[in-house]
Amino acid sequence: MRLVIADDHPLFRMGLKYALMHQGFDVVAEAADGLSALDACRTLQPDAALLDIKMPGMTGIEVCERLRMTHPQVVSVLITTFAEPAIVQAARAAGARGYVSKETDPESLARQLRDIVAHPEVDRLPQVDVPRLTPRESEVLPLLAQGYSNKEIAKNLGVSPDTVKDHLARLYAKLDAGDRTQAVSRARSIGLLH
Repeated sequence: MRLVIADDHPLFRMGLKYALMHQGFDVVAEAADGLSALDACRTLQPDAALLDIKMPGMTGIEVCERLRMTHPQVVSVLITTFAEPAIVQAARAAGARGYVSKETDPESLARQLRDIVAHPEVDRLPQVDVPRLTPRESEVLPLLAQGYSNKEIAKNLGVSPDTVKDHLARLYAKLDAGDRTQAVSRARSIGLLH
C-alpha cells in the first residue's frame, strides 16, 4: 500500500515512516505541512494519506477536504493526539475516513490503516453526542460564553432572571456541566460554540 505521511514534527514523521515501512507499507512521500502533503497526493496518487491535524499552512482537515473534492480515491486518515468532539465532527465533514491516535503501537496502526483503506465506506471516526438545544437555550449559550450575568442575559432576551436560571439548569444538565465555565468549555469542545 502506497502512503503519503504528513506531520510537522520531523522526528515523529521519521519514526512513523520507518515503523510503517517495517510493517510493509510503501511510504512514497513525507510532508512537513499540509500544502506539501496535498501536492504529494496530487502528484503521486497514493492509496492513502496519513495526516496530522495541526500543521502549518493547511491543516490535516483542510487537506482531507481538498482531497475529497479533487482526488477522492486517496483515503484520508488523521493521526493525532487531539480527540476533541468538534475536531472529530470537522474531520468527518471534511471526508476523513479514519482517525488514529499517535499513541497507537505500530502493529495496531498498520492493522487500522489496512482496514480503513480496504473498506473506506465504513465510518471509523468516533461518534460524538451533541445535545439538542431549544431555540432559547441556543440564545442563552452565546451570552453565557460572553460572560454575561443572569441579569444581563435576562435583560438581553426580555425574560426574568428566574427564567434564565431555569434555562441554565437545563443547559448544565444537557452539557453535563456543574457551572458556567464547564458549560461553555463543553459547548466549545462539541462544536456548539465557536
